[in-house]
Amino acid sequence: MPATIEDRKADHLRICLEDDVQCHQITTGLENYRFIHCGLPELSYDQVDISTQFLGKTLGAPLLISSMTGGTEQARLINQRLAITAQKFGLAMGVGSQRVAVEKPELADTFNVRSYAPDALLLANLGAVQLNYSYGLEHCQRVVDWLQADALILHLNPLQECVQTRGDTDFRGLMAKIETLCAQMPVPVIAKEVGNGISGSLAQQLINVGVAAIDTAGAGGTSWARVESERAQDVMQRRLGQTFADWGLPTADCIVGVREIAPHIPLIASGGLRNGLHVAKTLALGADIAGLALPFLKAADHSEAALDTLTDILIAELKTALFCTGQGNLRDLRHAQVLQRLP
Repeated sequence: MPATIEDRKADHLRICLEDDVQCHQITTGLENYRFIHCGLPELSYDQVDISTQFLGKTLGAPLLISSMTGGTEQARLINQRLAITAQKFGLAMGVGSQRVAVEKPELADTFNVRSYAPDALLLANLGAVQLNYSYGLEHCQRVVDWLQADALILHLNPLQECVQTRGDTDFRGLMAKIETLCAQMPVPVIAKEVGNGISGSLAQQLINVGVAAIDTAGAGGTSWARVESERAQDVMQRRLGQTFADWGLPTADCIVGVREIAPHIPLIASGGLRNGLHVAKTLALGADIAGLALPFLKAADHSEAALDTLTDILIAELKTALFCTGQGNLRDLRHAQVLQRLP
């Protein structure tokens, strides 16, 4: 009997929490950069300001709780805890793909977290490829309305769909459909990969058709090819996921590539970020905010207190990076040339 979409969501959560599905060979590329230490910052640590603006909302820190889950009872609890954290610390938050709720509306409330995060920047989420499988403006508007979202993520996941058993692999004509959707949607549309990266040239095409922001979601963190390989029932799909487990563009390369062609597009850095120093490096490379998934997922699976502790740590790490490079705010960090590429 084929697995249901809820089964798939439950599998994804279990595998990400319990199995080693990280990239093993490819890295984020952030290890190729080092900050120039400033031994005399001429700052008070208490003066360091990490607040920022993104898509018209003020964030207490340049952090996005990246899209992860929904569609199951475990996912409901995780999303609620994540939303409480987003509200408490002034973070942005994306939810996992809401396709499961479109197909089974009784599951929509596993995503509906606005009441827990009334002021947070919330991002709805659907797979772009669904535009080739009967989805259109109505479906996209529906998931935005359910979440009372501030923007819609369209995630791009060709490799995951190839490895996923009976995945949706018809990506023909999607750019034109994305252009139509961007013109019709009343909220900004964000294009996001799922861990294989968005190149500068693809970002340019997406920006040209009206995409309002880019999320790099580069390689170096969770490998969705590896995740789908773990849950594959047939030998070919399992082998395919293993072969392509380390496929993609490193996160650092994506940030640099997008910024070269689009200096001002709102840019989210994600893909393998695990601490506040990683976040600081992405911001110095040109990102506006940084998204993390696995660290928040593991903490949320544990408790609200664990999420508070994690967020406090991320903020302290980020502020320390600014302080020890002599930068008082995020704008200064981005423009100060304090990040060296190692030879």
